[in-house]
Amino acid sequence: MPERLFRPLLRVPFLLYGILLFSAGIVFYLFGVTLVIPRRLFGLNSLLMPINEWIAWYSGVPTFFGAAMVLFDLLVLLPLKRHPDGLRNDPVTDRHVTVALTAYNDELSIADAVRDFATHPLVRRVIVVSNNSRDATETRAIEAGAITFNELKPGYGRCVFRCLEEAGRFEDTELVVLCEGDCTFSAEDIDKLLAYIPHADIVNGTRTVERLRERRTQLSTFMYYGNMYVGKLLEAKHLGVTTITDVGTTYKMVRRASLPRLLAAVDPSVNLEFNAHLLDMAMQSGLSIVECPITFYPRVGKSKGGNINNSRATRVGLRMIRGIVFGWAGLRNG
Repeated sequence: MPERLFRPLLRVPFLLYGILLFSAGIVFYLFGVTLVIPRRLFGLNSLLMPINEWIAWYSGVPTFFGAAMVLFDLLVLLPLKRHPDGLRNDPVTDRHVTVALTAYNDELSIADAVRDFATHPLVRRVIVVSNNSRDATETRAIEAGAITFNELKPGYGRCVFRCLEEAGRFEDTELVVLCEGDCTFSAEDIDKLLAYIPHADIVNGTRTVERLRERRTQLSTFMYYGNMYVGKLLEAKHLGVTTITDVGTTYKMVRRASLPRLLAAVDPSVNLEFNAHLLDMAMQSGLSIVECPITFYPRVGKSKGGNINNSRATRVGLRMIRGIVFGWAGLRNG
């Protein structure tokens, strides 16, 4: 009876909206608190006191309703939303993989990245998709033994899409490993991803385990927690489906059989926000995702993505939030 009663509400992300409303209320309240400073310093008590009182009163409205939505989703709807089929255990008969690496002006790192993955005993081939690199990325990749493609349309999303598209053409492997060519990730972690793939269509690598990250990487403390926050918003949107702590990592393992559904759902014109977009669309399409802790190293060469600095990471993160909440149509790269 309860399930039938609440079924129309199961697709509404109350937890996501509740977190955003609650956060807005707290920010609104803190802004009101800061008005105490000019009131005291500049003698503006008569002018600012009514504003202070108004903010203190009305900031409680989004805070209250946000908390109510969070509790409703967690206490009432979550038991009905959790994956109904139980624990999945679907072993892969052939554990060999095709590796696809994204690359953009990565001539300093791509050869080492190709050789690292190519020497793994379960890797059948390494593909490199250069996103119209202006340096010797393609030449270095070919010299290292990779099958190389050049994606002329600009944008990280188009490069990732081409990687998955090309890797999916090889029928002698059931699994595709997506990664980057900047040496931030290690081929050794393929074994970790393989341990999780029986339980999912996609295994998403997460860089959030402290002891598995080098001391200094391009992922600053601000980016680390911001990335985790956006991941939790995405998890809240798809409550009961999976656990998400890292929306920014490229390192993933995907079942080749799931690629047609995944590629049909994603929009390759989404740029630096594409990893969050891919996870969102995968879950919306009914594909299962499991996270796996992976090692993370300092990149070789200069970053060209969202990790250049905290300012750019903030813009990318805000655009991810916009896509998660309002849809991805407005984030196309052209």
